[in-house]
Amino acid sequence: MSEQGENRIKLFRTFEHPCPYLPGREAHNLVVDPKAEKTPSLYGFLAEYGFRRNGNGIYRPDCEHCQDCLPARVPVQRFKPRRSQRRIWQKHLQDTRVIPRPPVFEEEHFQLFSRYLQQRHPEGEMAASSREDYSQFLLSSWCDTSLIEFRREDTLVAVAVTDYLPKGLSAVYTFFDPDWSRQSPGVFSILWQIEEARRQGLMWLYLGFWIPGCQKMAYKEEYRPLQLFFQDQGQDQWREFPAKRAIRD
Repeated sequence: MSEQGENRIKLFRTFEHPCPYLPGREAHNLVVDPKAEKTPSLYGFLAEYGFRRNGNGIYRPDCEHCQDCLPARVPVQRFKPRRSQRRIWQKHLQDTRVIPRPPVFEEEHFQLFSRYLQQRHPEGEMAASSREDYSQFLLSSWCDTSLIEFRREDTLVAVAVTDYLPKGLSAVYTFFDPDWSRQSPGVFSILWQIEEARRQGLMWLYLGFWIPGCQKMAYKEEYRPLQLFFQDQGQDQWREFPAKRAIRD
């Protein structure tokens, strides 16, 4: 793999570790050389091959006997919201302030992140994250990242960690106040990122991985059209997500 046919990109395969998505399975990742100079341009190139950012690193699952982790993206110019998504969008547009912040540590953000994990994912390995864990997971010294705040009056309702790439946005992670769950702040954050990508004249919103059988990832099916990245005997390509089941409007 090379960037624009020029400099070679050195990749390493990690040691085996427990799969964070599917219980009882072991996983490997392909990671970009930690010593390599990373740029938004390089990241954008790799995103087209299913790679994601985690802190300062760029990676993609590379499991020997499993290819269930499928990178997912929305072609934003063709996105058509469902009726329920339109209702959520209109409801939040009236009362929600959207404030982009620079990618620096904020105690208010960390406290919201901790509450979200402890109430929504108490069994997850990140539930007891420290401030350092938070920074190493979400922030980066080289990436064009924005911490998008969603506020209702003076209350911080949600934060969407968003990477800006040459051809799209990458939805890195969203966390929100569990007390506002019924207002669907997570849905609004994705809809906002889709609209922001459109406003910027970009092509994609990258949503991370869709995994069949993983309930935590099932929400990504709600954003159509959805494309998934398949690796078939070296023929890597994005394909439109098949409608395996009807999704109620």
